[in-house]
Amino acid sequence: MKNNLSNLNLPDKKERHRRFGSVPPIIGVKPCNKDEMIDLQNTPDDFLFDLQSVGICNVQHPITLQSSHSPKIQNTIGTFKMTTSLDSNAKGINMSRLTEQLDHYYQEGWTVDFQNLYTFTKELTERMDQLTAEVEVSFPWFFERNAPKSDKTGLMKAVGSIKVRYDNKNGFSHEAQLSVGVTTLCPCSKEISEYSAHNQRGFVTMAIELYDPLHCEKDWKATLLHAAESNASAMIHPVLKRPDEKFVTEKAYENPRFVEDMVRLIAADLYEMDFVKRFTVECRNEESIHLHDAIAKVSYQK
Repeated sequence: MKNNLSNLNLPDKKERHRRFGSVPPIIGVKPCNKDEMIDLQNTPDDFLFDLQSVGICNVQHPITLQSSHSPKIQNTIGTFKMTTSLDSNAKGINMSRLTEQLDHYYQEGWTVDFQNLYTFTKELTERMDQLTAEVEVSFPWFFERNAPKSDKTGLMKAVGSIKVRYDNKNGFSHEAQLSVGVTTLCPCSKEISEYSAHNQRGFVTMAIELYDPLHCEKDWKATLLHAAESNASAMIHPVLKRPDEKFVTEKAYENPRFVEDMVRLIAADLYEMDFVKRFTVECRNEESIHLHDAIAKVSYQK
């Protein structure tokens, strides 16, 4: 079909915009200089209630992680939630300062870890002129995984998060969390069936508080990963050849696990870790022959 574009008599771009609804800017009367603008957020009055939390969430931003597993240094995407308190005599916070600080740390090449998040959170209270601040960042964490027999390599993923809170009276508090996918095989199905047993994808979520997060020599991500996978029926792999699949299938059959078994076994591992002060373990199985999911949860404070 012949292209007739060269035969069109198009008006210029400004005229095209006008025809499609664009209008010229009005002559404004409000000031354009920041110092002359009204600052509603900082206009004092009695606004009835103190707010414990106000800020922004679902902010995606590039971050750098360190890992004891390869790749040792990795760039990934962090999803941030940043909030502060707000006194009843202030209408609102200056939210732009939150993303300004995030960009400043990014430009400085920061690595997301406990040390830097402690500094970041305390600085946020000072920048926002508030009593408390809380920063939470979740991220996909990638690590290499070798197939059990063929030794083929691929990248696995778990989802981690760190939450840090600063209070100018009580100091810092924190929580680290990791969610890991595993294989679980049903003990009941194995027991009652003449052959085979149903298995499914399980999701283990572990949340911990450390005794001393700033001086812990262990990679908490790798430690939690091992706790989940070593107690599962079998690990999940990115690459499996036939000998690998045979190994994984038989290993799962040799290690049947209910969700109840999973959280208790992982809890025992976390209890034995001398750097873990408090933990919560939750397992959810996407059941393969039931309409529902199965869940279990345990929490413990040392």
